[in-house]
Parts: sequence; structure tokens; C-alpha cells
Amino acid sequence: MKRSTFIAALWATAVISLSSVANAQDTDARLKLGITAGTLGIGPEVSYRISERLGVRGNATFLSISRDIDSDDITYDGKVKLQSGGVMLDVYPFGGGFRVSGGLRINGNKARGIASPNSGTSYTINGTTYSATDIGTLRADTDIKNVAPALTLGYGGGLSNGLVFGVEAGALFQGSVKIKPLTITGVCAGASPPPTCATLTADLDAERRSVNDDIDGYKVYPILQLSVGYRF
Repeated sequence: MKRSTFIAALWATAVISLSSVANAQDTDARLKLGITAGTLGIGPEVSYRISERLGVRGNATFLSISRDIDSDDITYDGKVKLQSGGVMLDVYPFGGGFRVSGGLRINGNKARGIASPNSGTSYTINGTTYSATDIGTLRADTDIKNVAPALTLGYGGGLSNGLVFGVEAGALFQGSVKIKPLTITGVCAGASPPPTCATLTADLDAERRSVNDDIDGYKVYPILQLSVGYRF
């Protein structure tokens, strides 16, 4: 998923919305251009207030995070790359700034972890010790579904012209984050692995399941975003 694709789509939405504003028969300020930042990342946001009680909003967000992940006897240097974009339908039940929102996000979030040998000389995988030469680099990558529904509550301001601040909180229902089969680069990955690698396939699968258990709580990703923009 390319960042330029998200931004191009957002600005296309903005151009369409501007055309609608130009043809509007009232003086309400309906289009807002701004920036959103929070747990989804940071990026541009475009919203259009269709009526007093209904609006539509799109954004694209990006962020990179580093975090260590401990699983059994192995510590992974984890890198999380947040990159997602989507459209939300905003319902303003009281006609003011409070809104209930639901929509879909194209979920390009991904993560990978690279493990370091214990004491620099060996790995302990599922209770079996392997040399650093046998394993080389041990890597884990995630598999997350590409489209996820989102539901939030928040405040998006009224229909007045000018600077607008917003906030929303809710959840992205991305489902289970799965770990792909672990990969290695050492001699055990070669065509003729030594006898010490005999149980490695089973041990790597057990380690994959262990890492999956450690991240199982991320089926629902929390959303907390702040925004600032200008309403025309």
C-alpha cells in the first residue's frame, strides 16, 4: 500500500466536495481539510458535512513504532509499521458536534520481529539450543486482514466557518494477527542441514504458536485520534 495512493484519493474527494460546496444554496461551511493524529498514526483528513445530521470523512494515517517482544527464551526486535486509510460515515444525532461514526479501513498495518541469539552465541527454541551459525537471523512477520471495520464516538464541530478541533475514540476490528512461518538464514536453512537441525522445523512451528499466543489480544485495535482543520 503506497502513501501516495491514499493522499491522491483524499484530494480527489476534496475536489469533488469543493464542487458540491460551490453549488450549495446555503451558507453553511461543509468542507473541512485537516490533519489527524493518534493511535492509527498521523496523516491528512478530509470531511464533508452532507447535512446537519450526516457527514462523510476520509483519512490516511502512517506511523512507525519500535518495540521489543519477549516470547519464551527469545527477544525480538519488533518494528510496527502503521499505514491505513478509510472512509467513515458520521452521524450527528443532535445536529451539533457530537458524532457516532462507522466505516471501513484498508488495513496495511504490518509488523516484523528479528531475534538476537542468547548471549550472542546460541538460540533456545522450544527448549532446544541451536548455535547462532545454525539459525543465522530468525525472523517473524505478521499477516493481518486487508480490510477492517471501525466504530467510534467523537466530536467533530458544527457547521461554522473557521478552525475546528476534533476527537474520536473507538476500535478497529482487525481480527487475529497471525504470525507467518518463521524464517532463518543459517546453515539449517540450506539444502543439506547438519543433524543438529533435525527437530528445527517442529521447534520453529512451536515458537510461531507461542508468539501468536503473545499477540492474541490485538484482535481489536484501539482508536484514539485528535484532529485539527479548517472548515470552509
